[in-house]
Amino acid sequence: MRNAVEFEIYGDYALFTDPLTKLGGEKLSYQVPTYQALKGLLESIYWKPTLLMYIDEVRVMNPIRMESKGVRPLDYSGGNTLANYTYLKDVRYQVRAHFEFNENRPDMAYDRNENKHYAILKRSIRAGGRRDIFLGTRECQSYVEPCVFGEGDGFYDSYGELHLGNMVHGINYPDETGRNQLEVRLWKPIMKDGVISFIRPEQCTQVRTISDMEPKPFDRTNVVAAEELFAQLEEGGNP
Repeated sequence: MRNAVEFEIYGDYALFTDPLTKLGGEKLSYQVPTYQALKGLLESIYWKPTLLMYIDEVRVMNPIRMESKGVRPLDYSGGNTLANYTYLKDVRYQVRAHFEFNENRPDMAYDRNENKHYAILKRSIRAGGRRDIFLGTRECQSYVEPCVFGEGDGFYDSYGELHLGNMVHGINYPDETGRNQLEVRLWKPIMKDGVISFIRPEQCTQVRTISDMEPKPFDRTNVVAAEELFAQLEEGGNP
């Protein structure tokens, strides 16, 4: 696929929170990463408002194991509180993704240099990302490196189908949809031999509006064009 990248992410813990468990102050991870979590991770590797990142597939490499921990979350009303968070433990995933230009951002048309963006994205993956990489929540730091999707042995390679029920697919932001609304998408993923193939956001039929929202404005004053950024990286040798 055009502008496709393949990379592996791994870490000691991950927390892809099931929103139903947050009502009482607890957090329980989904069994697998959501589309939005992987999209956010890719945007931590390299992000520009010019681009829309699409996650095509994820391959679960390690067995799904969980571990509960007692934590002290920040209590804005004062005092102490204690909650149990249930994390995924010892996780490793292979991801296949690609980017397309955001047609809802005509103000970023000057930055649509496909080759430069692709070169910077691949360079950023090799460097381990341009910002902090984490799996779901900030305390779950992770590492990223290039890979060939499908290579190596995965725990679920011959497992067959696993139906994962109704899950959050992701969030619709106004600059990605053209609607001045923040929306949440749901879907019912199926893992086949360890691989989840994601549908595109616009293919999700279960969409709920959260609130009204307007896109943040971007222009040449607050976004460096891909040509300039690439030149800076070549000159400075930074990721």
